[in-house]
Amino acid sequence: MSEDGLWFLESFTKNQLHSFKVKRLISSFFTKFQKVDIVELEIFGKTLFLNGKIQSSQIDEFIFHESLVLPSLLTHPSPSEVLIIGGGEGATLREVLKDKKIKNAVMVDIDRELVEECEKHLPEWSKGAFKDKRAKIYFEDGEKFIEKADQKFDIVILDLSEPVEEAPSVELFTEEFYKKVYKVLKEDGIVSVQAGSTDPFYCQFFSSIVKTFQNIFPIVRPYWTFVFSFRMPWGFVCASKKYDPLNLDEKELVKRMEERGINSQKFYHAGIHRALFSLPLYLIESINSASIITKEKPFLWKA
Repeated sequence: MSEDGLWFLESFTKNQLHSFKVKRLISSFFTKFQKVDIVELEIFGKTLFLNGKIQSSQIDEFIFHESLVLPSLLTHPSPSEVLIIGGGEGATLREVLKDKKIKNAVMVDIDRELVEECEKHLPEWSKGAFKDKRAKIYFEDGEKFIEKADQKFDIVILDLSEPVEEAPSVELFTEEFYKKVYKVLKEDGIVSVQAGSTDPFYCQFFSSIVKTFQNIFPIVRPYWTFVFSFRMPWGFVCASKKYDPLNLDEKELVKRMEERGINSQKFYHAGIHRALFSLPLYLIESINSASIITKEKPFLWKA
């Protein structure tokens, strides 16, 4: 934050800075795990920053969260048990609970203070999801939760912040963790993950995530879209044991959405589903040459 309190400076990497005109400072503090800033920006509205990096904004959070959740949710023909790792704002939980087939949605976030602050100051994100009877919220390490889980899930959604140095999410973007996710999924389970930027310069993280999943799952479908508040295209990955999102046609998607009560989107629809999975050549080439992420060789953003 600048001295006059009017601008927020985001250090995206050592080579790129972004500045935002601030209308109102809502909350700024350190939790046990990370720096949290909730501000109202002149263009984006309410915006959440973690460790100085933008996470989601009022103007377009629906693009990110619908993209993260709905392609995988609808690829599964009958999901009832969903596990979310991360997702502090509650918007990922909101999208999951749109589906009437969901009986239990478990959300695990290591940072209780962050979740409570988001529920207080960003209620537009969760829209009551934390109070839904199908939701169960746990505040603990996501990897430890999966290791001791005594149930299997139809879908696991990894809504994690970027792996910057000393961030709690660094080891959750590794082959070792993804193998644990594989084990906690049912025989026809699906995992969905937010996978970082997909622009021509900063796409190495995305490509490495895809490559890592390809070493574990039989079906791996990377996809992308543009997120206005991130100022760049953003990537996601759907990795599945059985169902392929590319096998769904528009007619079947419309049917599933109608049957399951998924009808309040502002971005995702049946007609855009397959288009999301169409990658440009530079991303395909980047994936082919990418390295697998491990705990021994993690991916770290250098800010």
